[in-house]
Amino acid sequence: MDYEVEYNNRARVSDHPAIFERWAKSSAAFRGAAVAADLGVPYGPDPRQFLDIFWPAPDRQAPVALFIHGGYWQSLHPRDFSFAAAGCLAHGVALALAGYDLAPLVPVGTILAQVRAATLTLYRLVGHPIAVSGHSAGGHLAAALAATSWRELDVDTPDDIVPAGIGISGVYDLEPLIATQMNKALHLDAEEARRLSPVLWPLPPGRVFETFAGGAESAEFLRQGRDLAAAWAARGARTACHEVAGANHFTVVDALADPSSHMVRRLVEMAQSVAR
Repeated sequence: MDYEVEYNNRARVSDHPAIFERWAKSSAAFRGAAVAADLGVPYGPDPRQFLDIFWPAPDRQAPVALFIHGGYWQSLHPRDFSFAAAGCLAHGVALALAGYDLAPLVPVGTILAQVRAATLTLYRLVGHPIAVSGHSAGGHLAAALAATSWRELDVDTPDDIVPAGIGISGVYDLEPLIATQMNKALHLDAEEARRLSPVLWPLPPGRVFETFAGGAESAEFLRQGRDLAAAWAARGARTACHEVAGANHFTVVDALADPSSHMVRRLVEMAQSVAR
């Protein structure tokens, strides 16, 4: 199998620059029209270490979901995806978007540590568990958050602050990326790739995690979602694997902005069920 062909989504989707431009314009308009938003909430010292939180009402009392953007851990920005909050907000669920530093400035393990710090900050702010979501590299990070034993990071934190979530076109097994051009920035070897692959991790009890991928994506991205769901189900998690008909690796994100999409309904149900 040619992993370069399978994982190079920008080469597979020739109009991705237009998609990115559409996202940026929609996101800027969304931020400008937001009913209630806390923008640039810091969780660390660097400029990209922040949360944007969009609330369905000014009282800021709502279940909360977290979204983590993709870009192979080395590109894009959370504010490219502000538009994606529309689906959750329509159902009375807030959406927070997390930034993080990028490879090759920092390795993937550091990015994971940063996203965990963002999650702890969000949990302490809202005071109840949250559902997680993420796209592509963000799907990897979302799965990692769902599989984290939080009390091992902070003895004063409940172990189930992220008990449920969805991964959208995620990379949960990192070993195939070693053979791609992306690895010039990621610097993964076999040992590090396995260490950072959530498909191989043990799971805390009671986790719920579902995978989504576009029906027009590569065979590898479809496999990644199926394999994670199967592996985690075997470890006791409640899982499911979904395909979004006709969507490619980038247009699959548009479902998050659609209040009627199955993706949004599942994320909303998870956020509502875990908030307490």
